[in-house]
Amino acid sequence: MDTADRAAAPVVVAIDGPAGSGKSTVSRAVAARLGLSFLDTGAMYRAMTWWMLANEVDVQDADAVAIACGKPVIVSGTDAAGPTITVDGQDVSGPIRSQEVTSQVSAVAAVPQVRARLVELQRGCAEVAERGIVAEGRDMGSVVFPEATAKIFLTASEAARAERRAAELRAKGVDAATITAMAADLARRDAADSSRETAPLVQAADAVLVDTSDLTLEQVIDRIAGLVEEKARLSTV
Repeated sequence: MDTADRAAAPVVVAIDGPAGSGKSTVSRAVAARLGLSFLDTGAMYRAMTWWMLANEVDVQDADAVAIACGKPVIVSGTDAAGPTITVDGQDVSGPIRSQEVTSQVSAVAAVPQVRARLVELQRGCAEVAERGIVAEGRDMGSVVFPEATAKIFLTASEAARAERRAAELRAKGVDAATITAMAADLARRDAADSSRETAPLVQAADAVLVDTSDLTLEQVIDRIAGLVEEKARLSTV
């Protein structure tokens, strides 16, 4: 692709990283600042997991998950100001954040047929994004959008991620026992996502590493927006 083609092409920003690194918050803010669409791919895997559990599919049975994953109709709204996620027309933005879904999503996400189905949907979302899209997840830069305009690998220390997740849950009125359980789950999810055979969590070779452990939210947003603008020569709106 020559320079003129790149300038005319929609911007794709791929932001990957482990659970609790702040990908969703940062990605939404960057998308809003740059006037781009926003895609939370983790919500799509959670939506698939929620559907499996609601329909009594054994999520530990990879063959059963593979057979069933083509059934649910999953639609992701990509407005950074108010992203939505529906399954078969039902708003599941709340239910997919439950501890039950959180504890099972890595198993569902590891099934190759699930990933193939959702990668197709993710690329479809990018194709219809007029100006471009900020997509966050675990394999955006390495698998889903290998030609992304900008690739970021967002991370933080395990302690920082656990504290941020706990603060977020406390603000929502979640009880202490659940907060403790979800904090402890971070390491397990990191291990599961990094070791799966299909599209594991890895930093793409050409991704920029951003460690947010000692940065404020605004500093992270400023840095990533600056990187995108440098890559795409995109003016903020």
